[in-house]
Amino acid sequence: MALVAALAGPKRFLDLLEQVAVLALYSWLVLRLWPAEISLSNWYPLLLVLSEGLVVVLLLIRKPTNQISINGLDWAVAAGGTFAVLLVGKGGEPLHAPLGAFLILMGLVIHVGAKLSLRRSFGVVPANRGVKVGGFYQLVRHPMYAGYMLTHIGYLFVAPSVWNVAVYAGAWAFLIARIYAEERVLSADPEYQVFKSRVRYRLIPGVF
Repeated sequence: MALVAALAGPKRFLDLLEQVAVLALYSWLVLRLWPAEISLSNWYPLLLVLSEGLVVVLLLIRKPTNQISINGLDWAVAAGGTFAVLLVGKGGEPLHAPLGAFLILMGLVIHVGAKLSLRRSFGVVPANRGVKVGGFYQLVRHPMYAGYMLTHIGYLFVAPSVWNVAVYAGAWAFLIARIYAEERVLSADPEYQVFKSRVRYRLIPGVF
């Protein structure tokens, strides 16, 4: 019990540190992507700002936990998956702006729906804030990440560049690693074991 009490303080500090870091990087993203003038030709980046902004809002209002991973590798993977996407730029001429906007909106619907299921259980670093099984979680175990990826593909149609492709490629690698790290932590919960047996796929039904 004494050891648990000793670790509780540092873990809650890490929980808060995660929130501060994400808020700072999101502010930097807004400063880089916000257009000088909003028009029909340059409003697409605002969809990405909105999409990533929802992550920050839920991160700030989430409930605290002491069941958060203190594994350094887990923190590095979580940081990479969260922070890398905030490094995207405005890109070049759109490849297909309407299709890109549609994919961004579809991804937004999926990951917002997943977040509404999680509510205040949302987090970045692997932790157990309660097992949620409703909504899109009845289809795949990580619908929020599937929504992110769809949004990323859409943004590449809107703002293509070698830099943005590299950023998202790295971010996807981190997201896959996050999935395995989160499942390792959550699998200690018998309720999550039942959930895994019922929902077989992580991101894409019938594929992965």
